[in-house]
Amino acid sequence: DGGDGRPGGGAVRGEAVRESEGSARRRRQAGKGPADGGTRLGPEAPAEGRPALARPVSVTAGSATRRDEMTQRLRIGTRGSRLSLRQTQIFVETLRPYAPDLAVETVVIHSAGDRAPSVPLEQLEGIGFFAKELEAAVAAGRCDLAVHSAKDLPTTLHPALCLGAVLRRADPRDVLVSRDNLPLDRLPLGARIATSSLRRAAQLRACRPDLVIVPIRGNIDTRLAKLDRGDADALCLAGAGLVRMEWAGRVSEWLEPDIMLPAPAQGALVVEARRDDAEVRTLLRAVDDPPTREAVTAERAFVARLGSGCRAPAAALATLDGGRVTLEGLVASEDGRVVRRQRAAAPAGAAGWLGLTVADRLLAHAGDLAVAAPRSAARGR
Repeated sequence: DGGDGRPGGGAVRGEAVRESEGSARRRRQAGKGPADGGTRLGPEAPAEGRPALARPVSVTAGSATRRDEMTQRLRIGTRGSRLSLRQTQIFVETLRPYAPDLAVETVVIHSAGDRAPSVPLEQLEGIGFFAKELEAAVAAGRCDLAVHSAKDLPTTLHPALCLGAVLRRADPRDVLVSRDNLPLDRLPLGARIATSSLRRAAQLRACRPDLVIVPIRGNIDTRLAKLDRGDADALCLAGAGLVRMEWAGRVSEWLEPDIMLPAPAQGALVVEARRDDAEVRTLLRAVDDPPTREAVTAERAFVARLGSGCRAPAAALATLDGGRVTLEGLVASEDGRVVRRQRAAAPAGAAGWLGLTVADRLLAHAGDLAVAAPRSAARGR
């Protein structure tokens, strides 16, 4: 989801620009929009059917902008990577049929994770290092809502915010992208697989102890470029990002959950809004997908419970069928020698209880995997 120049279908057009509060105020007083005129969701959408987003406005934590009325312009907070902008565009496309005359403005927020691109994820402090600044911007009124990859969102939200919408989930599975287009079981002995996730590394080692796991950071296109120049023999990453960027052709293999259980909430997009903003919350109800919300609720409850007592890499995937939700959870040692799974089911509506139940069963048998506090914010990514 990066920006090193690789072509990406569906990427949001426009460069990030800075706008002073004074100039923005003068334009509002004159009854004008942003410098580029903004973009409306409606008849002015481009012919290919994708509404062009308003040009991103780059802000940093601590800056302030005056709130426009939501009925005139909806300000959407997002990270600045190409994937993040594309995910914001997907949200806009989903919202478009329900608000055809609503103008939108994309507000780019730079997160702690973005500002430390060379630091391994497990060394970043705390949980939510890709989301905290976005949450702060929404809470402070610098934007009206924020679009997140659900797996990046802390299990405890900012007290002023709520999950206004959980969009229909994309395929949650991880994928393998290899230089020679080989699947996992045909990679040569000692092949180097690049991943930034302790969860993926543990499950890869459990399946193929001979593999050499090498760390990697960067957006999707940055990682693909590193693979192409020979830094690794294969990448392991979430398939949803490649699909959203229209790069699914790079996938060598979709990894089934019995081999690679996904991160909790992987493949889902969520939209945070202020609890007291009834107008925005009402608008967001139209794009909320109840089955995805139920699954994400179970998976987030699972990882929240583990966070109080387990430092091990963790994974979870919930599915709904016939009015029942089934959750499979996993914890593993970092070297992949110990992998424990639990599965349980409950009626739809009991997703939170189900997540806690599966986590408690794993914690009861975690042995030396359990400690007093999580070791790493990246263990479930």
